[in-house]
Amino acid sequence: MDTTLKISNRFELKELELNALLEITQAINENLPEDSLYKIYNFTLRANLKLGKLMLIVQDKKQWELKLSFGTQKDYSHMDDKVYQIVKNRKILFNADLFDSPFEEFEVAIPVFHKNELLAIAFLGGVSNSQEKELIENHLNFIQALTNIIMVAIENKKMARARLEQEVYDKEMEIAKKVQQLLFPKSLPENDNFSIDAHYSPHHTVGGDYYDWLSIDENRKIVCIADVSGKGVPAALLMSNFQASLRTLLRKTTDLEEVIHDLNHQVFESANGENFITFFIALIDLKEKKLTYVNAGHNPPFLMSINGNIEKLEKGTLVLGALREIPFLEIGITEIQNTQTLLLYTDGLTEAFNEKEEEFGPERVMDILNNNIDTKPALILSSILKEIDDFIGKRALSDDITLLACQYNV
Repeated sequence: MDTTLKISNRFELKELELNALLEITQAINENLPEDSLYKIYNFTLRANLKLGKLMLIVQDKKQWELKLSFGTQKDYSHMDDKVYQIVKNRKILFNADLFDSPFEEFEVAIPVFHKNELLAIAFLGGVSNSQEKELIENHLNFIQALTNIIMVAIENKKMARARLEQEVYDKEMEIAKKVQQLLFPKSLPENDNFSIDAHYSPHHTVGGDYYDWLSIDENRKIVCIADVSGKGVPAALLMSNFQASLRTLLRKTTDLEEVIHDLNHQVFESANGENFITFFIALIDLKEKKLTYVNAGHNPPFLMSINGNIEKLEKGTLVLGALREIPFLEIGITEIQNTQTLLLYTDGLTEAFNEKEEEFGPERVMDILNNNIDTKPALILSSILKEIDDFIGKRALSDDITLLACQYNV
């Protein structure tokens, strides 16, 4: 090949390189999807450089993915740590560097870095003669620049998506938090014969904890607590619907059997059987001197009498919403004698772990109650919160903690 022809070919290739870079830049500016950018990259290299082999592997979330491949002898669809063994620095790798590696069938490997992080490796090979090899070697800077532009653009797309997803998530959490706060009662009773104190410690995500109380009449009071499976807006909306259904039902009847069956139907229909709610409800009748309750798969509340006896309230049924029809239901009834304190809580309390991986457990809760037999609800809750805070130490809560202490006497 004479000098004039070589210069002409090089000029044409330089013009092709410039056009390719302009096309890629335009595609990026038009915000084309990742697949389109990979197709442009593939066509540019194969058409302009007459490659017999091309492979592009990309790192995503510490995993290697095969994005482009043609003309290869092996199956490179599953990458592993062997990739890192060939990338010892930022330099382009040639035959000798790839020898005796899983990628020895290629002639060149071009690593692509962004802010000291390895994003991808482009493997080239399969050229037919020495002149074409020389052309490739003369245009490695172009190939490297092209690969870098593509990968950085795709990385920026990923980062933009991640930021958008985080913004949407944060907004959802804000909405869910507001919905959840609206569910909690605005005020709690504090009378001589009936008083309540409650506490909610949110986890870093918004859960579906809920507590409530209702006065049916002068002598009959309702207290309840619930925890919906799942987090965020769906959990908050399901619990909001649950609260509305509960209050509507209690305006019609205080028959807990009827209430539980209707609530189960409402939750099943609302969540399509995909979510469920653990629930405890108690009807306290100060005139009839009895407490009637149903525990629907919730952590058994503690009922403490003035004589120091502590009872777990476990009778009831399965969680609500898991099945279209409740297979069994047992109504719990206990007599009220003098002063009693009812402690309701969610599993964030008993399932809290300390730095030694020990669980707080219900036994510690019972010990606290035993030491606070004559104590008002507010002091009982403050004692529990101090104990749980001392117990977990520097470890963060793994779930919401919701507490309700109700004290009454006849």
